[in-house]
Formats: sequence, structure tokens, C-alpha cells
Amino acid sequence: MTTALTENGLPPGSPPIAARAIIGLSEGVLAVEKLLVGFFMALVLFLILLNVVTRYGGMPLYWVDEAAVYAMVWLTFIGGSALTRLRLDFAVTLLSDKLQKKNAERLQAFATLLAMLFSIGLGVMCWNWMDPIGIASAGFDAKEYAGESFNFLYTEYTQTLNWPVWAISLVVPLFAVTMTIHTAANLVEEMKFAPKRQRLAFANAEGVN
Repeated sequence: MTTALTENGLPPGSPPIAARAIIGLSEGVLAVEKLLVGFFMALVLFLILLNVVTRYGGMPLYWVDEAAVYAMVWLTFIGGSALTRLRLDFAVTLLSDKLQKKNAERLQAFATLLAMLFSIGLGVMCWNWMDPIGIASAGFDAKEYAGESFNFLYTEYTQTLNWPVWAISLVVPLFAVTMTIHTAANLVEEMKFAPKRQRLAFANAEGVN
């Protein structure tokens, strides 16, 4: 018995190699994001409890507040990226609910395309903002670079932790990259190059769209 193949040399219904590569990359990134989300959730909880205990004991640690804020920022960006791939991001379905299934799918694909363009634009903005080529050309001398470009990102430090602001801000370009990967994978599925990833069971039970 011979199995029919598509023009790509794959069994009928099998995703093209490029589609599988994009989806595989997205799933790999998602697996790392899940671990990081768990880590930052535990870290935020620990910092909040530490803050409560030290303040109650009359020995407040002022750096804890700042650390909790930055941990929450990283958690928000990483979690937002993961939710995009899990298809648990919020959506307004006022228009799509009134369309036929085919047109609703087209609208969803268009919305995903806009999200991907946004993430690409964010990545370009981060590249211009952080200017890795510029800081490297200055020999990684933050003061010299700031004097030439008036970009003081690499000379700034946080108030209590005294951490470099550029290091904490890395979550923004990281979000841009992972968001681009996830929206590309979602778009591949919505254009029917690969089976669409299903939402989590609890989300279906609650009727989340």
C-alpha cells in the first residue's frame, strides 16, 4: 500500500518543513517561558513575604520593594509572551462573533499579523534604543557613549539595588523577540499550514475566546 504525498514530499496534512521549524522554535521558547514564569512568581511571593516580615519586625529592607517591582515587570512581559502562544490572551470578539466562520478566521489571522508587526516594530525600537553597535564602537565605555549619543541608558543605575538599568530593560527586547516567534507560529497555524494549537481545557470550560 502506497501513501500519497503532497508536492512538498510530506504525507497529506503534514505541515511544511518551515512551518514545523517555526512551531518547534515557538514551543521550545514556550517551555523556557513556563519555567521562568514559575520562578518569577515564586520570587515575587518570597519578596513580598520578606517585606512584610522585615517591616513587622521593625527592620525594613528598602531594596526589597524595588526588587519586587522589577521581578513583577519581568513576570508580566514573559507571561504575556507565553499567553500569546497559549492563545489565552484577551480578545474583543464583538465583530468576529457576527461573522461567518471563514471570515472570522481571516479576521483572526489579520489580527495576528498586526500583533506580529507590532512585535517586530518593538524589536526595531529596542535596537535603536539600546544601540549595541554604538556602545560597542565606544569600547563599551558608557560615559563616552553617552557624551557622543546623549543616550544615558548605560550610565543609569537603580536607586537602591544599584543595578544597571540596561540589564533590567533587557526584558523588553526579549519580549519583542519571543512575541515575534509566537505570533509567527500562530499565523502559520491560522493560515492552515499546520494544525491549530488548542486552548487549555480550563479556558474552554470558562468560555474564553
